[in-house]
Amino acid sequence: KKPLMIIHHLEDCPHSIALKKAFSEHQSIQRMAKSEFIMLNLVHETTDTHLAPDGFYVPRIMFVDPTLTVRADIVGKYANRMYTYEPDDIDFLAENMIKAKLLLKEEHEE
Repeated sequence: KKPLMIIHHLEDCPHSIALKKAFSEHQSIQRMAKSEFIMLNLVHETTDTHLAPDGFYVPRIMFVDPTLTVRADIVGKYANRMYTYEPDDIDFLAENMIKAKLLLKEEHEE
């Protein structure tokens, strides 16, 4: 099983564009995204409040467990926008991707 990573973004949002650039240039993130994750890019906002636990904003990146629950234990650095990442946070995002894989593995073994 692979963890699900949902990326909410807008094509014309400067924050989304900057994060996409950092994301695409980070080699380990690209490697993990291609082979170890199910990636879902949402350009249109969802009406599902489960996918916006702390509000509707972009960009936001969430990890979802196999029960389709957003992982509240894997968040970014900002208390007011828990699931956002800035370009400078890209290494932290890579760490969270590794954390998502490890948690899924541990939970799957139980």
